[in-house]
Amino acid sequence: MSETQSKVNLLGLSPAKLEAFFEELGEKRFRATQVLKWIHQFGASSFDEMTNISKALRSKLAEVCEIREPEIVVEKISKDGTRKWVIRMDGGSAIEMVLIPDGDRKTLCVSSQVGCSLDCSFCSTGKQGFNRNLSTAEIIGQLRVAIRSFGPFDPSGERRVTNVVFMGMGEPLMNFDNVVDATELMMDDNAYGLSKRRVTLSTAGVVPALDKLREVSDVSLAISLHAPNNELRDQLVPINQRYPIEELVAACNRYLRELNDKRVVTVEYTLIAGVNDQPEHARQLVKVLRRLPCKLNLIPFNPFPNSGYERPAEEVIAAFKQIMLNASILTTVRRTRGDDVDAACGQLVGQVMDRTRRSQKYIPVLQDEPVQGKRPL
Repeated sequence: MSETQSKVNLLGLSPAKLEAFFEELGEKRFRATQVLKWIHQFGASSFDEMTNISKALRSKLAEVCEIREPEIVVEKISKDGTRKWVIRMDGGSAIEMVLIPDGDRKTLCVSSQVGCSLDCSFCSTGKQGFNRNLSTAEIIGQLRVAIRSFGPFDPSGERRVTNVVFMGMGEPLMNFDNVVDATELMMDDNAYGLSKRRVTLSTAGVVPALDKLREVSDVSLAISLHAPNNELRDQLVPINQRYPIEELVAACNRYLRELNDKRVVTVEYTLIAGVNDQPEHARQLVKVLRRLPCKLNLIPFNPFPNSGYERPAEEVIAAFKQIMLNASILTTVRRTRGDDVDAACGQLVGQVMDRTRRSQKYIPVLQDEPVQGKRPL
C-alpha cells in the first residue's frame, strides 16, 4: 500500500466520525469542527491553510491524513449551460456527474457507485455493469469539484450548488453507509449547510434499506418508478421482481410518516415510446399514485446507442401529462438538459474497468435481510 493510500482522507468523515478520529489522536473534539469548516466551507486542500490550528497539530495531521479529491478526466459544458464531468476513481474506473443550472437554482447530480447492478433496461449506466461502491470521500469529492469549478471557495458568497440529487450512476441505497454519511455532511451547518429539502436521494426501490433510511436520515426522497404495474416494471426495473410496487409505495408512506413535515415523494417516470406512455398506462399510474403523497416528474426517454427504445412524440407526452393533471396529481415534464454532451437523464455511462459483477442484479444491503418469500429474480 502506498503512502497516499494509507492515509485517512478527511473528505469522507462525517462530523461524528471526524470527532471520534480527533479523540483517537488525543485532540479536543472542537478541533474536528475547525477542520470540518476548513475542508468543506473554505475548500482547504492542505493543512497548511488552516491558520487557526497550531503548526504542531497541522504537522501531525499531515502525517496521517489527507484531503484528496477525485481526478477530473473530462469536463464538458453544454450549450444550455449544463456541466458534465468524467472523474477518475481509485482503481482506474471513472464516474460521471452533472451540474444543471436553472436561474438561481444549481442542481448537482452525483453518482454513488461505479456502474450499477440493477440493470434497468432504459438506462445506459446499467449497461456498463457494476464495479464497486463509491466511498464517502468520492461522493463529497464530486460536490467539491462542482463548487471549485466556479473559482476558489467563498463561504460568504453566492451558493454555487443549491441542490444535490443522488440520481447519477448507481443505486444509492445499495451503498447505504457511505451515502448516508455524505448526505450528513451536505446538510451539516459546519460543512455545506444544505437544507434537507434540497438533498434528494433517488432509489429504484430497495425496500429494506429505505426502511432503515428513515431511522437515520431525513433527506428528501424520490423513487424511480417508470411503470404503472408490476408486469411491466419487472421488465424495465428488474429489482421490482423482489420488491413490487405495492411494497415500495408502502415503504414510501412509512418514510413520509417518520418525517412528519408535510413533504412528498418525487416519482420519476421515464416515458418510452410504445412501452409505458399510453393513456391506459396513465390511468393505471393514477391508481398507484393516489395511495402516495407525491409529485410526478415525467422524463421523456433520452436515447443512447443500442437501447432499442425511442422518445415519445410531444403530443403523446402532453396527453399523458394531462391525464395525470385531470386526476389532481401534480405533474411536471423534465426539460431535457445537456443531451448534446450526453449528460441527460439515463445517459451517464462513465468507464467501468472491471465488470465482473455485471450480471448481478441484486446485492443484499442489510446483513439480516430476510429473503424467504420474496419473488425470485
